[in-house]
Amino acid sequence: MSQYQHLLLAADFAPESAPVEQRARALADALGAKLSAVHVQEPVAIAYGGEFPMDLTDLHHELEKRAKEQLQQLGERLNIPATQRHFVIGITEKEILNLAQEEKADLLVVGSHGRHGLALLLGSTANDVLHHASMDVLAVKVSKQDPAD
Repeated sequence: MSQYQHLLLAADFAPESAPVEQRARALADALGAKLSAVHVQEPVAIAYGGEFPMDLTDLHHELEKRAKEQLQQLGERLNIPATQRHFVIGITEKEILNLAQEEKADLLVVGSHGRHGLALLLGSTANDVLHHASMDVLAVKVSKQDPAD
């Protein structure tokens, strides 16, 4: 197995995702690999299924602004240069995989929230990425409660 050269962290900004971010940085450092990050924002109309008969443009712009701020903060925390921070609008799993191909990432790092029941039947981003990726995927288990708290 060849050594990984470029890791792509799929960031969702969930409060419990800090271990995923830390694992990606530590692994990149240990391997001497490049670390990039991507956050995908689904269009509000898709995220809410078009259920609202109103213009959601302002909401979309506010969500986009906040996500870009969070991506900048993540990049600063993990020492990821601005050129390696990617904000994309689209369908999450498709955009993560597209960017991984474009950037020639050889390892995707994603958080796995370990959903059960109906959420598991409906699928998750980590599961979709895992089953459609052409490169290796590291799924880091995320728990709602951090034992350190």
